[in-house]
Amino acid sequence: MSNLIFFNAGTWLYGFALLLFFNLVFACADITGRPAWMHRYKIQKDKNVPVNWSMYKKAVKRVLFNALVVSLCYQLLNYPLLLWRGAPCGYEGLPSLTTAAMQLLLFAFGVEAGFYYGHRLFHIPYLYKRFHKTHHEWTAPVGLVATYCHPLEHVIVNLFPIAVGPLITGAHLSLVWLWYTVVVFSTTLNHSGYHLPFLPSPEAHDFHHKEFTQNYGVVGLLDRLHNTDNLFRSSGTCKRHVLLLSLSSASEVYPLSRKK
Repeated sequence: MSNLIFFNAGTWLYGFALLLFFNLVFACADITGRPAWMHRYKIQKDKNVPVNWSMYKKAVKRVLFNALVVSLCYQLLNYPLLLWRGAPCGYEGLPSLTTAAMQLLLFAFGVEAGFYYGHRLFHIPYLYKRFHKTHHEWTAPVGLVATYCHPLEHVIVNLFPIAVGPLITGAHLSLVWLWYTVVVFSTTLNHSGYHLPFLPSPEAHDFHHKEFTQNYGVVGLLDRLHNTDNLFRSSGTCKRHVLLLSLSSASEVYPLSRKK
């Protein structure tokens, strides 16, 4: 019974805490305009300044429902499968650094494949109109809308891809929580609308929200394979899709040429 509570309630609450924590800074910047220096790094500089409050409140309600209800239900359904795979949560089952690194790499491949193909599936016109269009109400995304979507999409596109790797490997709970930390941070950053120095670039996914049919994946491997990043690669925005190693913004380092 203690393992049941720890595995399910702990994982669910930890994921929710991550969602709140990583969105706090971005929400503050989007709603209050502070800290002012962050706006130097906005990708779409003319959007969400300030954020549309009615749209934001609508997003908050859906995100909370997905986090507090849908994610919990998924966790409860996933728990018997994790037990079947022998996923440990005690000190004695801690993985070695080599095992942890290999499993995290597998998790990353699982997310790239699961998210890419699930995401493309929901761009089929029939599914897009009924489900995925909700997420694309934000053509200039903010961090909170990473999980602003229909509950069915949340399960298939968001939850399943991040859970499939730990399920296959029967990973230790500590590694699962580390993985969830990476994933929640990554997806929040990718939707934040800010390309901040010394952090991974969110330019590719921001471009997806503007153009809809580009950059379906997480790291871009399958987009390159399926040529679903051709417009992005031919645009000036692609040059900005790099790790910024100075305090200069991407628009300052890589200014877009004006069309004559």
